[in-house]
Amino acid sequence: MKLPHPFIGGASPFGRHLDGVKRLEDAGCAAVVLHSIFEEQITEGKLGHVRHMAADDEQFHEALSHFPASRDYPMAPDDYAAHVSKVKGAVGIPVIASMNGSSAESWLRFARVLEQAGADALELNLYEVVTDLSAPGVAVERQLTGIVSDVKRLVKIPVAVKLSPFFTAFGNMAHQLDQAGADALVLFNRFYQPDIDIKTTTVVPRADLSTSAELLLRLRWIAILYGRVRPSLALTGGVETPADGVKAVLAGADVVQMVSALLRHGPAYLTTMRRGLEQWLEWNKVSSLGEVRGRLSLQTTGDPSAFERAHYIRSLHTWSR
Repeated sequence: MKLPHPFIGGASPFGRHLDGVKRLEDAGCAAVVLHSIFEEQITEGKLGHVRHMAADDEQFHEALSHFPASRDYPMAPDDYAAHVSKVKGAVGIPVIASMNGSSAESWLRFARVLEQAGADALELNLYEVVTDLSAPGVAVERQLTGIVSDVKRLVKIPVAVKLSPFFTAFGNMAHQLDQAGADALVLFNRFYQPDIDIKTTTVVPRADLSTSAELLLRLRWIAILYGRVRPSLALTGGVETPADGVKAVLAGADVVQMVSALLRHGPAYLTTMRRGLEQWLEWNKVSSLGEVRGRLSLQTTGDPSAFERAHYIRSLHTWSR
């Protein structure tokens, strides 16, 4: 995709309604990722199962009670596909559909439905907290690369893969996804952690908006991967200010996804982000993003591992009260 600037709308409540997507387009968003449809929605709607558990089987009642009821999701699978088609017909910016899941199973065929609905690209949000203590890391990685390979065989549109950073060797995971055919890597999925209510002694879901405090992990891995893998690199999470957007580009990001800042300040905040980037380019007498993209990456660093280790030690030594 050829975009006029790097700022796009990430998967968020804005994508649930045509009006929300139009607001992003009117504010100058370069592209939009629609809200995710979940693996569990698709399998329940098509097969009546959630994670291989029959929704109407009493023995699975307790396990399934933790999942939202089908009526609580914004859209059923067929409605989501129709929404993609409706949005695509109403806006001029690229529309990226989003599928959220963790298994290489039949639900992935829905990717073809979304392509036929008119999606310009597909974002695979691969989110899973592996609680099986017997599952080796290599098996988890094999499953994720299998998902990407399967989807790439199903569709012709670009496929982006949204990941968490929790791998023993994330660089190798990125390399494997590159080989599996991923067209872009989106770094990183936020790790939503339920809280504990000590009054009711219950576990409660919690989703807070991100801040710049979450940016540094993303910057480091964008900088490490830039120029060393084929897929485009998208940064998501922790982009709150124009300076954060500039940092993302310097690290090597092709695209900067925004969600929390737009929910906090409104779609018009995109103008602030774009102006901030343009002013920085002017101040530094830079005519194009290509001149500075990846300037602070590790692409030309002789020993990236030593570089990271050295800055870790320097960080500890420079701390003071």
